[in-house]
Amino acid sequence: MEFTVFLVEDDEAIFRSLSEKLGQWGLTVTGPDDFHGVMDSFRAAGPHLVILDIGLPAFDGYHWCREIRAESNVPIVFLSSRDHPMDQVMAMSMGADDFIQKPFNSDVLLAKLQAILRRTYAYTDEKPDIVEWNGAVLDLKRGIIRSGGVDVELTKNEFFILAVLVESRNEIVTRDELIRKLWDDERFVNDNTLTVNINRLRNKLEEIGLGDKIVTKKGMGYLAVEE
Repeated sequence: MEFTVFLVEDDEAIFRSLSEKLGQWGLTVTGPDDFHGVMDSFRAAGPHLVILDIGLPAFDGYHWCREIRAESNVPIVFLSSRDHPMDQVMAMSMGADDFIQKPFNSDVLLAKLQAILRRTYAYTDEKPDIVEWNGAVLDLKRGIIRSGGVDVELTKNEFFILAVLVESRNEIVTRDELIRKLWDDERFVNDNTLTVNINRLRNKLEEIGLGDKIVTKKGMGYLAVEE
């Protein structure tokens, strides 16, 4: 699914930089034609997510947040240099999904946006609760894998990694893709932690004879082998 981000930012340098960075992640970025007609541009764009600065020409970001919320439930993220707690309180009380302070780390911003997009759109289609893999059964609701009457208990991260790999069975999933998918609002799995989780997952899968079914492709990523 391709996502469109509506960026309301009057600093042209920040707008260009963010547009380029988000574009590298496959997101399409658009902005208002002028800052008096933000809603007209918003309706024309039909975005999946909105990023708002607070200090804007004509009307501030709070104004446009209220206007957007009056007709849409699209996720809204504030991006501002203001650091007073009341600014964050106001933003969230008006229906914003997050508040990120400038200056910001672009990788952190991107990961937060990806998490919001996943929560909002990735699971809207009905998916099966049970998945079969090499004779084992993954119970996606309970977060367990079962084979031959044996239940293997996995941590949340271990099970999520397995589910992602099995979903793309026999196809390589890169380390970067796994790290991005494992990001949520409270936890970031870095490169070293990913390696630890993969090793623990393999060790636990050995209990049901599937430890060798998670294969490392050096310099590329991992894949769940389906035979």
